[in-house]
Amino acid sequence: MIRTRLTKLFNIEHPIILAPMTPAAGADLSTAVAAAGGLGLLGGGYGDRAWFETESAKLTRNDVGCGFITWSVAKQPELLDFAIERHPRAIMLSFADPAPFAKRIKQARVPLICQVHTVDQARRAADVGADVVVAQGTEAGGHGQTARSTLPFVPTVVDALSKYAPDVVVVAAGGIADGRGLAAALMLGAEGALMGSRFWATKEALIHPNAKARVVAASGDETIRTSVYDIVRQRAWPEGYAGRLLKNEFIEKWHGHEEKLKALQADELEKVEAASLVGDYDVANVTVGESIGMIHDLPEAGDVVRRVVAEAKERLAKYARVSMEWATG
Repeated sequence: MIRTRLTKLFNIEHPIILAPMTPAAGADLSTAVAAAGGLGLLGGGYGDRAWFETESAKLTRNDVGCGFITWSVAKQPELLDFAIERHPRAIMLSFADPAPFAKRIKQARVPLICQVHTVDQARRAADVGADVVVAQGTEAGGHGQTARSTLPFVPTVVDALSKYAPDVVVVAAGGIADGRGLAAALMLGAEGALMGSRFWATKEALIHPNAKARVVAASGDETIRTSVYDIVRQRAWPEGYAGRLLKNEFIEKWHGHEEKLKALQADELEKVEAASLVGDYDVANVTVGESIGMIHDLPEAGDVVRRVVAEAKERLAKYARVSMEWATG
């Protein structure tokens, strides 16, 4: 085991958190990560209540938390009450000011996790009572900002919060898909890693097989940050945010031509939805990050947890030996 403040806070075996991806992180995936000793988070995403309640009902464990796109919760605040009741393990908020919901979460004594992309956001999360701050670099899949990459951003947040709010636990995210990434996160001062793309490409993830096959065959050079699918689905993301996705024909056609896409939104949405149903990912989106270049198989999620931790321990031990050898001459 690798013991950190994160493992102590949640009484888990391993300092690994499943990103609450929707739809990938359903009951099966979040359960598998929790069973393997990590922190499983059920995807809440945009707040599709029917999907969320269905997946919640499938859970057979009481130690699975959940996560939401913060600004989307504002449209249906009653969903947060449901989440507090059913998922008191932890609630993660991402991509907007957590203040409007933090008080209710903290009053219910539910651990609050906030994902951030700037140091100011990290301080804001600490101010409203976050127990954990996830410092996400721009390498990450899904939505984020084109602001900071993981390697320099994580220690900056660690340093800032060590003075500003030392009790807040910092976790790294963005481009972490194996034990090397976890070991690096720990060396940067983080207390663990939140992983998305690596768990997205597992047997339990609620993702079409065609999409998984594309990711296994792709390289990290094949992703891009773009807003074309947000435009087509009329999702009003805050300024500065875009999604990192696997490049495809639809993105190549519309990226850089967003104004024209807005005019044809209804027709293009119909094409995207039809493509999603049949697994046509030349048109439908594949939401993953740069770490796909390190993903070459589709294992069970529990195996991912175990091998990431084993590799991280091996790497940490290797360089600890090197350091001792250097010190003793």
